[in-house]
Amino acid sequence: MPLVSVVVPTHNRAKLLTRTLRSILEQRMANLEVIVVDDGSSDETPTILRTADPRIRPCRHDQPKGVSVARNRGIEAAGGEWIAFCDDDDLWSPEKLAEQVASAAATGAAWVYTGDVNVDTDLRVLSGGPPPKPERVLELLPRMNPLSSGGSNVIVRTDVLKAAGGFDPALRRTEDWDLWIRLARAGPPACVSRPLVAYRFHRGNVANDSRDMVTEARQVAARHQIPVDMAAMHRRAAWAEMRAGRRFGAARQYGRAIAHGDLRSVARAAFALTHPAVGSDRLYSLLGRDPRWVADAESWLRAFADRAALAGGRQ
Repeated sequence: MPLVSVVVPTHNRAKLLTRTLRSILEQRMANLEVIVVDDGSSDETPTILRTADPRIRPCRHDQPKGVSVARNRGIEAAGGEWIAFCDDDDLWSPEKLAEQVASAAATGAAWVYTGDVNVDTDLRVLSGGPPPKPERVLELLPRMNPLSSGGSNVIVRTDVLKAAGGFDPALRRTEDWDLWIRLARAGPPACVSRPLVAYRFHRGNVANDSRDMVTEARQVAARHQIPVDMAAMHRRAAWAEMRAGRRFGAARQYGRAIAHGDLRSVARAAFALTHPAVGSDRLYSLLGRDPRWVADAESWLRAFADRAALAGGRQ
């Protein structure tokens, strides 16, 4: 098995980081290093990183520099043939890296994505279903980001990633999409169509300001000369507003989607203003749950939830 370098940027999420690192260290492949870039944390993160596990290689910024700078620092330090990213609040199935590396070997692809589920802080699955196929991903990339769970999803061959240039620190909401567009120029991705990533929703990852999602989409459109679906960008911003419980902000974003020709957002705006699910986890029921997909995810998430319960919720 080739060496895989896992880059984990983190900032003041010590309680979430512990379980994330466990999910990485329990991967069913032996050839692994974990580069944790502590982006100026002021909590217990440095203590957590003083671990006996030799696979963890901590780096630190004395002052926060942002997730893209932290990821790029990890890329520079990586010694593996492949690089994977995992955000400090997400979880991986034990099979994730092994299945993605095997898919790369079988297809010759230089980057591989997988599927995910959205979970709450107790690891209950809120929503989830299969990702689009690689050919559909290539069709959608010029219009929107079709890969969910951000950087936690993809592994990429190191030489291809470095040739593509890493993450752009000027982008805060679309840095992963921008990178996927550049990786696609090196060739199509492969896909492992299983729910191998759990994206944890919590108060700390609620967007304080959704406007960056739209303004950065315009930047990406201009940079790559692509026909970005701006109605979809406004719908994404509206979803972030609803998740945060900001009804009028969501309605405004849906109004802008309507201005871009999305007439179905008239009903969405009315929903945002009146539905009791806005601002709660019940909102995710709208995204749908594929029963088989959810059962596959629950089969590995259960181990994390059980151990947390035994430890009194401290993991």
